[in-house]
Amino acid sequence: MDDVERDHEEIIIVRDRRTIARLVPESPTQNALEVFGDLYGTLDDKTANALTTAIRRSRKGRGKKLGNLRNPWRT
Repeated sequence: MDDVERDHEEIIIVRDRRTIARLVPESPTQNALEVFGDLYGTLDDKTANALTTAIRRSRKGRGKKLGNLRNPWRT
């Protein structure tokens, strides 16, 4: 268990030469800005600013919906 947590090592459980389960480390906790950090540079200014505003408002308990943002991948 220590190896899984510390070294992010995956453990494979085998029975009768057949893999039956995998134990994988949990992803590190990230906040929204860390998760979307790379995305921010791919958005146009208007959408990026709207995303930033929505995240800030959700932290303050206001406007918890991101649904009004434009989908940057929609053609």
